[in-house]
Amino acid sequence: MTQPTIGFIGLGLMGAAMVGRLQDKGYAVTVMANRSRPNVDAAVARGASEVATAREVAAASDIVMLCMDTSDSVEARMRGDDGVIKGLRAGAVVIDFGTSLPASTRALSEEVAAAGGQYLDAPLGRTPSHAKDGLLNIMAAGDKGAFDKVEPVLQDLGENVFHLGASGSGHTIKLINNFFGMTVANAMAEAFAMADVAGIDRKQVYDVMAAGPLHSGMMDFVKGYGVDGDPNQLAFAIKNAAKDVGYYARMADEAGVESIMSKGALSALREATETGHGEKMVSEMVDFYVQKMST
Repeated sequence: MTQPTIGFIGLGLMGAAMVGRLQDKGYAVTVMANRSRPNVDAAVARGASEVATAREVAAASDIVMLCMDTSDSVEARMRGDDGVIKGLRAGAVVIDFGTSLPASTRALSEEVAAAGGQYLDAPLGRTPSHAKDGLLNIMAAGDKGAFDKVEPVLQDLGENVFHLGASGSGHTIKLINNFFGMTVANAMAEAFAMADVAGIDRKQVYDVMAAGPLHSGMMDFVKGYGVDGDPNQLAFAIKNAAKDVGYYARMADEAGVESIMSKGALSALREATETGHGEKMVSEMVDFYVQKMST
């Protein structure tokens, strides 16, 4: 069976790793020009075609993939005269791999359907290093027929590929997932800072906590920096964590309910971003809490 042609928009750390994986698997890939050239140039050097607009990406592709930072970025690439929707092939599938607002996802799904295509939200778990080896967790949602059509491609990108129901369900679960993860990460970061205040060795705190039911992968990621000095075990920037937890709180507001637990993590992540920590990794929130407790 002939492989579908792939269009990919958003070659950041994760997107570039995914494009590399697709190329490893022999897919023909079209990418969009970007002012940040290294990842685009690397993809083109391996045989990807480069075009100037999202509309041209869509016109060349059976499947259009987006891996963008915000819902606003996704909407900007989807809509308008140079957007994906204008260039969409009949029967094409558009996949949003980013972490977006479910309400935005549902609106775009309707617009893509009206243009003769299908739209899936498929946010990701794990890291760019997993993406290189096709080991992502993929939380797909939307039309089941569209999912079935692209599932072989998703299986080339992910180790665990889920179909989670109607449009927006994937992004809803992803936001719940990231809210929980970032709340745990902030709690562990503050725990290390409090250990400093109390004159307790951070590793002793970790060893005791990790010996019981509190032990988790997220605890280990924060320990990677707080104890071992390696911030990159979780390659996720503080500014992106603030965005995701903010989306979770907004999702709660749009549902007419109040999120209580997100407030502390969101406040800390936003303040850290506003005070110059935004480009640092989430595990480096330890330094933010140490600074807060020392002032």
